[in-house]
Amino acid sequence: MKKRRNKFIAFFRLIYLKLFRINDTPARIAWGLSLGVFCGIMPGTGPIAALFLAWVFKVNKAAALLGSLSTNTWLSAIIFLLSIRIGAGIIGKEWRLVFSDWSSALNNFSFSKLFKITLLKLIFPVILGYVVIALGLGLLVYLVSLFLLKVKKYEDKSRINLSA
Repeated sequence: MKKRRNKFIAFFRLIYLKLFRINDTPARIAWGLSLGVFCGIMPGTGPIAALFLAWVFKVNKAAALLGSLSTNTWLSAIIFLLSIRIGAGIIGKEWRLVFSDWSSALNNFSFSKLFKITLLKLIFPVILGYVVIALGLGLLVYLVSLFLLKVKKYEDKSRINLSA
């Protein structure tokens, strides 16, 4: 029984090490964080999508999961309102009209209205705003985290050289 338990623990430890190898290059960690932030902001995606895309693009999965979980829920209301403003501005609509359309659609929700073409007119500015925000914040997170990780790596190397 104990031998089987040890094999079980060893198996999950191996999976953990394969999935979440944090001893990675600064660029792969930064790309993972930015991919996670992108997935965390985009509606309908989240930690599972971040892990899958991190696997596809071969970036750090732990960083992608951290980025996704750090932005997934607590920014939702702010990002939704901001995406209405940005998306409406890009397509040249008044953001208050898009917001009132969303309010009325949510108040009078029905599944039959989901398939109407007018709903696409309603969703497009918001999705466009989400994409712009997610790309912008993802790029910002990439640049900041890459800078911080390279500074930390440089400091670690200088400490090793000083102590030698």
